[in-house]
Amino acid sequence: MPAVQVVILAAGLGTRLGLPSPKSLTLLADGRSILQRQIDNIWQVFGDDARVTLVVGYRMELLMAAFPDALFAYNERYSETNTAASLLKALRSSSDGGVLWLNGDVVFDAGILKRVGPFIEADLTFVCVNTELVEEEEIKYTLDSEGCVQSLSKQVAAGLGEAVGINYVSSRDKPTLIAQLQRCGEQDYFERGIEVAIAEDGMRVKTVDTSGFFVLEVDYPGDLERANAEVSRLVTSVA
Repeated sequence: MPAVQVVILAAGLGTRLGLPSPKSLTLLADGRSILQRQIDNIWQVFGDDARVTLVVGYRMELLMAAFPDALFAYNERYSETNTAASLLKALRSSSDGGVLWLNGDVVFDAGILKRVGPFIEADLTFVCVNTELVEEEEIKYTLDSEGCVQSLSKQVAAGLGEAVGINYVSSRDKPTLIAQLQRCGEQDYFERGIEVAIAEDGMRVKTVDTSGFFVLEVDYPGDLERANAEVSRLVTSVA
C-alpha cells in the first residue's frame, strides 16, 4: 500500500472540556496526549511514512511545537467556523489520492485502523460507525437499500448507530466532497458535505462497523474519565 494520507482536525477551541490548551493535547492516563496516541496508532498500523497533516487554529503554536515533523494546514477562522471548513483546508492542500481523516479528540483502539486498511487499499469512501446505543446529539446515520450511507447528521431520526469520527474519501470522490464542503455554512460539520454529496452527486459511502473496538470522542470531562479508564486498563493489561 502506498503511503497513506491522514488528516487530523485539531483547530477548534474545545470549550466544553474547559481546558486552556487545544483539546487534542489533553494528556491521558498513559502520559500521552490524545493527539500523540492517535499519531502513534497511525504509525503502528500504516508505518512512519504515513503523511500526517494537522489542521490547526486555536493555540496552533502549541501543536506545531509538539509535532514539528507533521504537516500543517491553518484554519485562520477557527473561532468562527466548524469542521467542514477545517476539512476543506486540508483536502485542498492534499496530494493526489484518497485521504483518511479523523477528529482530533477521538481516543480509539489501533485495531480500527487495521480494519479499515482493506477499504483504503481499495480506495473506497467510508465512514466508521458503531451500532451501540447512541446519544441524541451524536452524529447518526441511516442506510439506503444497497447498504450505503443515506443520511448522516445529528438530526437523523431512528439512526442505526453513531459515526465515530474516523473517515476516508477516495481519490475519485475527493473533488466532489471538496465542492460540497465549499458550499457548507460556517457552522456546518463536515458530515453536511458528505450528506449533500450523497443526495446531489450520488456519492457512495460505505460504513465500517467498529463496534468491537473502543472509540470515544472526548467532548466533556465525563468523556475524558471514560477514556482514561480504558487507557489505564490497557496499560495494566500490558504490564
